[in-house]
Amino acid sequence: MALETTFRDLLVGLQKLHDSVNALQVTAGDKPTKDGSAFADGFEEEVLEMMGSLHECRKAALNARRAVNHPLDLDRARRTLTVAQDGFQRIERQFASNLVSYEKLRQLVRLAGERRGEWPGWATSIKHGVDECRPAMEYVSASLARCWQEIAEHAGATSVSVRTTNIGQKIVSRSSAEDVGYERVT
Repeated sequence: MALETTFRDLLVGLQKLHDSVNALQVTAGDKPTKDGSAFADGFEEEVLEMMGSLHECRKAALNARRAVNHPLDLDRARRTLTVAQDGFQRIERQFASNLVSYEKLRQLVRLAGERRGEWPGWATSIKHGVDECRPAMEYVSASLARCWQEIAEHAGATSVSVRTTNIGQKIVSRSSAEDVGYERVT
């Protein structure tokens, strides 16, 4: 796959992830107002934090894509893709520990079972929203791997040969009374 296409594909994947997380954020913020829940408030905050990390990741990926457009700057692409990769890994950690951990899902099920009214429906919507994020997360992960592969292939295709030679001076004394002469040695 072409370098530009691969980086564009990463941006498409990040947009899909953004859309999924944004939908989850809307659902989390649309929690029932009757009988508030600390869990629901905390969940909403965690989704907002993930959105912030996703924004930073998308910005870095956009800069990486710009670096692979003409003129090609592989070093800049590598540096900005590293920032995007670090941001995505942070998103993965946030997702795993704050949204889909066993403890979080158990609390969500418990909330749906203990509360009446709109709470069970809200919990079901949250579970659905979290499930909708998974394919986008996997897509972005695979896209990042393809970007790194393309950078490695392009870096390997640009081969530079370096040869070193010693250049210096050799001081030769003809006799103790004569001047010192200089010769170049290569």
